[in-house]
Amino acid sequence: MGNLRSVEKAFERVGAEVSIASDAARASRADGLVLPGVGAFPRAMERVTELGLDRLLSERLDAGTPVLGICLGFELLFESSDELGGAEGLGLLAGEVSGLDAPGLKVPHIGWEPVRWRVASELTEGIDEGTPFYFVHGFAPRPGDPGDVLGVAEHGTSFVCAVARPPLYGFQFHPEKSSAAGLRLLSNFVRVCAEVLV
Repeated sequence: MGNLRSVEKAFERVGAEVSIASDAARASRADGLVLPGVGAFPRAMERVTELGLDRLLSERLDAGTPVLGICLGFELLFESSDELGGAEGLGLLAGEVSGLDAPGLKVPHIGWEPVRWRVASELTEGIDEGTPFYFVHGFAPRPGDPGDVLGVAEHGTSFVCAVARPPLYGFQFHPEKSSAAGLRLLSNFVRVCAEVLV
C-alpha cells in the first residue's frame, strides 16, 4: 500500500527491529503493528481483507498489542469512507472518512501544517504544541467518539489528524517524512510497544 519502505527506514532509525509482513501469520509475532498506506481506500481495504489482516488487527488489539495507522492506514481504522463510491473500513474506531472540506484550497492537501494536541499521550511526549508535520491526503476522518481525538490541524477548516484509544493510535500525517518530530513520535510508539512486553 505504498509507503512501506520509508516507514521501515524511519523505524530502523529510531532503533526498532522491523519486519514487513504480507500475511497474518507473520504479523502475529510482532510486538507492535503498523498499518501504513497511500492510495485509494476501497482497494487498500480489499487487500487488507485478502491478507487476513483485518481479523489479526482486531485480535491483537484485544490482546493489548499496540497498533499504529499512518495516512491511508489511519483512515482504514474507521467504519467507512466515501472515497470512490464508498467502502467499509476496519471499524476499529467509530466514525467515517470523507473528502476534505477546503473551499478555495488545493486538494489533495500536500505540505506542512502545525498540529494542536487535544489531550496528553505517551506518543506525543517531547513534542511541542503546534509542531508542524507533513501531510499528503485528500480525505480525513470524522470520529464518532470525541474522546478518540488526539490532534487536529487545519486546511481551510479544522480536521482530525491524530487519534489515540490505547493501544490503538493513528496519524493522518506522515511521521516518517516529518523530520525530528516525526521520528520522536515513532520512537515513542516503539517505547509503548516495549512497555507492553514488560
